Amino acid sequence: MVRVGVIADSHCPEYLAALPLPALQRRLQGVELILHCGDVAGPGGEATLARLARIAPVQAVQGDHDAALRDLPRRRVIEVAGWRIGMLHGNRSRLLEEPLTFLMTVGLGVVGPPRWGLADWLRGQLPDVDVIVYGHTHQARVEEWGGALLVNPGALYQVTPREARRRLGRRPNWFEWSWLQVMRHRRDQAVPTVAILELGQNLRVSVLPLV
Repeated sequence: MVRVGVIADSHCPEYLAALPLPALQRRLQGVELILHCGDVAGPGGEATLARLARIAPVQAVQGDHDAALRDLPRRRVIEVAGWRIGMLHGNRSRLLEEPLTFLMTVGLGVVGPPRWGLADWLRGQLPDVDVIVYGHTHQARVEEWGGALLVNPGALYQVTPREARRRLGRRPNWFEWSWLQVMRHRRDQAVPTVAILELGQNLRVSVLPLV
């Protein structure tokens, strides 16, 4: 049995000043590999990956906030214990995501996040794998789709109402502004999470809060 840690959307040091290393070390204890599904993020992201590598070797892909990490691929396929795992961040064309985010904003969040058609899109990007790990939505999700297991570990960085108000004070562009308008009124208690893959003859997935 091989244990693999899966994380996404650390946004460190972009928005998160420092990784929650004690909690990460506790939750990722015993993993042989860490998969980072993008939005590391930004200038200084190399140091974030280096800190994670103190826990276990790291494989990462580039997210839409990782322009500074040009050496990271946008997709990656690895094999662990006989399982083919595909990695990507999960961001689609802004021509799709911006209108959906606007609808979510004017619908006061009732419409939900812009994930319509996401499972089909993910499978189309990585058609020949057993598992697809991705991020971007900041929402943990595990589902079977098209013969593959899709795993979103959630995010290390979560936007609370307080954090949304802080970022709105930085005069973001309209796309970010629209999304933050919903986040500042959110009522759910979003917490940072990671996922653990246990790979052997069978596959088991756990999503764990960083508490």
